[in-house]
Amino acid sequence: MRQIRETLRLHLQAGLSYNEVGRALKISKSVVGKYVSLARVAGLDWDTAQTLSDDDLEARLYRPAVPRSSHQLAPDFGVVHQELKRAGVTLMLLWEEYAQGNPLAYKYTSFCIKYREFAKNQQRSMRQIHIAGEKLFVDYAGSTVPIVDAATGEITQAQIFVATLGASSYTYACATPRQTTADWIGAQVQALEFIGGVPRLIVPDQTRSLIKTPDRYDPEPNRTYEEFARHYGCAVLAARPAHPRDKALTS
Repeated sequence: MRQIRETLRLHLQAGLSYNEVGRALKISKSVVGKYVSLARVAGLDWDTAQTLSDDDLEARLYRPAVPRSSHQLAPDFGVVHQELKRAGVTLMLLWEEYAQGNPLAYKYTSFCIKYREFAKNQQRSMRQIHIAGEKLFVDYAGSTVPIVDAATGEITQAQIFVATLGASSYTYACATPRQTTADWIGAQVQALEFIGGVPRLIVPDQTRSLIKTPDRYDPEPNRTYEEFARHYGCAVLAARPAHPRDKALTS
């Protein structure tokens, strides 16, 4: 504040130019202009400035910014939240739909930030604490991928299997023809080979290919999956139906 006071004194009282004040105080001409402009905006002359304490002078010169009122048209984030639950729907698609023909629309980045702020307040859930090597989450991704037979040109849809370790999020993915029991177990064997070890628990979905008796509290794996778990010395802990956070890392 001493430098600001001296700048105002030399310019407002002594009548020195910006260049002269800058040379005297060893600061740039632009800095001198900044200090003088702050005083002008605050309506301060030297007679008033010299009567103020440092704190009062700083408060007069650096007033808090007045937030601008937003004239942008916000979307219905409740609808956005529900639409995202549909397969294949992304924030980018929803933003494009919202912004089309809307000159007052948020930019995509602002749209995402505001949606995430909205989503944080919609649901409370207990955070999962993952221990290294404890859980491997396995599931199939929602979308298929077209595979072209190089010999015949025939196009088939491949299913994408994903396995993710809970603590590190280390991920393995591969394509399988379908989601049969053989596809599920074969993909998990490849995942364990890729990881180079076996976790204590494998967390699959309650798919009929693996779970003989789906149940919210006590799902029963089929015989093949039981033998797989016994062979690798691990346990199976199927996720609860309609609880995507049980396997959020692969969702």
